[in-house]
Amino acid sequence: MAVLQMQRMSICALKKDRKAILERLQSMGVMEINHILEEDEDFQCMDTANARSSFEKAAAAADQALELLQQYAPVKQSMLSSLAGKDLVDREKYDSILQAKDQLMKVAGKIRALDKERAEKKAHILKIENSIESLTPWLPLDVPLSFEGTKYVVMLPGTLSGLYTLDSIYSRMAEQAPDLDVDIHIISAEQDATYFTVFCLRETAKQVEDALRSIGFARPSQVIDRVPADVKSDMEKEISEVQSQIGQIEKEISGLAVHREGLEFLADYYRVRGDKYEVLGQLPQSKSTFLVSGYIPERESAKVQKALTDKYQCVVDVEGLKEEEEAPVLLKNNRFSSGAEGILEAFGLPAKGEVDPTVFMSFFYVFLFGMMLSDAAYGAIVSGVCAALLVKFPRMEQSMRKSMQLFFWCGLSTLFWGVMFSGYFGDAVNVISKTFFGHEVGIPALWFVPLNDPMKLLMYSMLFGVIHLFVGLGLKGYMSLRDKKYLDFFCDVVLWYMLLAGLLIMLLPSEMFTSIAGIAIVFPAAVTALGKWLAILGAVGILLMSGRGTKNIAVRLALGAYDLYNISGWLSDVLSYSRLLALGLATGVIASVVNQMGSMGGKSVFGVIVFIFAFVVGHTFNLAINLLGSYVHTNRLQFVEFFGKFYEGGGRAFHPFKENTKYADIKEETK
Repeated sequence: MAVLQMQRMSICALKKDRKAILERLQSMGVMEINHILEEDEDFQCMDTANARSSFEKAAAAADQALELLQQYAPVKQSMLSSLAGKDLVDREKYDSILQAKDQLMKVAGKIRALDKERAEKKAHILKIENSIESLTPWLPLDVPLSFEGTKYVVMLPGTLSGLYTLDSIYSRMAEQAPDLDVDIHIISAEQDATYFTVFCLRETAKQVEDALRSIGFARPSQVIDRVPADVKSDMEKEISEVQSQIGQIEKEISGLAVHREGLEFLADYYRVRGDKYEVLGQLPQSKSTFLVSGYIPERESAKVQKALTDKYQCVVDVEGLKEEEEAPVLLKNNRFSSGAEGILEAFGLPAKGEVDPTVFMSFFYVFLFGMMLSDAAYGAIVSGVCAALLVKFPRMEQSMRKSMQLFFWCGLSTLFWGVMFSGYFGDAVNVISKTFFGHEVGIPALWFVPLNDPMKLLMYSMLFGVIHLFVGLGLKGYMSLRDKKYLDFFCDVVLWYMLLAGLLIMLLPSEMFTSIAGIAIVFPAAVTALGKWLAILGAVGILLMSGRGTKNIAVRLALGAYDLYNISGWLSDVLSYSRLLALGLATGVIASVVNQMGSMGGKSVFGVIVFIFAFVVGHTFNLAINLLGSYVHTNRLQFVEFFGKFYEGGGRAFHPFKENTKYADIKEETK
């Protein structure tokens, strides 16, 4: 449970060593660059925009080449391959492959050029296919479309919009030019167009064409000087040749897949260099020196200082942060609690002066999650799957690994509550034994069965909720004591504890609580009186002290009354924990319904098949939907109810200057 203490490290070194020092800092990955020195006449920043842009373009080119390789020579990946994380490679291997980075860059360019050539050939095929499509209606024609006829006769090929018969065309022509002699031949006809040729005397060709145009005649868009069928045959041969060329291109690209690893290293190399030059452009530099300044965790400062001063001529200054300076936040928790850091980050990292609540939150998160899912079999499945994935994929991305660790513990909590409540795929043991063996056998609950006693579970849900909220209020008190705000501790924490504890002491022996819980609680008269006085003194104290920041009595009392009204908020928060009952019952009820549906087939081979099918499908659905429900509602209890008592968040995450690679992590040399 800690927010790591940050320090400011400032480095002044010779300008000739700036790239080497930056590379060392980048490989160590523990310092966030944050400059405090502005440019002046002695120290100025160099323009690295062009160099950075060229590195980013080179990285993008390598990435594009890798994407193309994945298209032409895909690497088979399992459904869980995304969990594998990045490969870890030796620095020696990485450097040896990158010695040929110029050749690899040419390979990347060749892959992109070949893909472009393939795309152009694909476009050429499409163009030819369009030409064939436009030529298809003329295929029955046994003369070229450019045929001009004989000495005395002219051929006019063309189209009319719509479907025409030979008689209808002659009829339209007779209306427009009754004195002209024509010979019409329909080549083909479709719903949208009719293709035909008209033969007429050469001396009347112009009048015939004018008449044809008056009824919608149009010349072909594609006029060829060969028989259409022959042209189509040649086009199909050309398509076949181009497709063969495309196949050769694809084969050539696939052959370049041997450079896949090198291209991955190349992309990471230029990506890392781009980040380095981005920082390089921010460094204040004089003619012979340069400065670097930034945040570093206190526990890492000595190691970085030694690594730099042992190898380079430089001055490293480490100092504490100024009072007004807000440092980035880096959390450090034990193995159990670190899994919940992602949940905390989703709400907001601790702001300056706030504690890291991850330890407390993680305990309650696992506790409440398991109570909501509350089935031992489901818990065993969740923990088993998470454990298997953690073992199978040791290089899993850090945030995903933390989530898997969290759900592993949540699965164990679910297993615990399932044993306490006798939930093993709902009542599957009872149903299976009764249906298929004729004698009902069940596993007794170590505590009680929620379906048989829901009000008992409701009472305990609210009790756990009160404990959860009181812990949150206690953390608020801890921060007040740590900051020596003793009056705030008394007014904002102690008085509320008095009021709430007093109201609880008064509520538990009441008839209303007895009728709801079915439990009669009787306190000694002294305890009852203590509860009343605690509630009264707490309420009066809150009324008088909540507005202590103002001297106006009326305003002070108004603020106190408003704060006292927040007791309704506490009631609402406690009632929110009834979702523990709702989610727990939902898991058990749906599981029981699934088991009953499966048992409807009876004691037979068919009944066994029906049961297995219903069991697998139904419980898979139940596990999935209630996993989601437990995740969402447990988050809500943390974010709204628990954090609402003491935590605001708003801290800025620590972003160290490091090698942000995409494909592989480079193993650091230990010597």
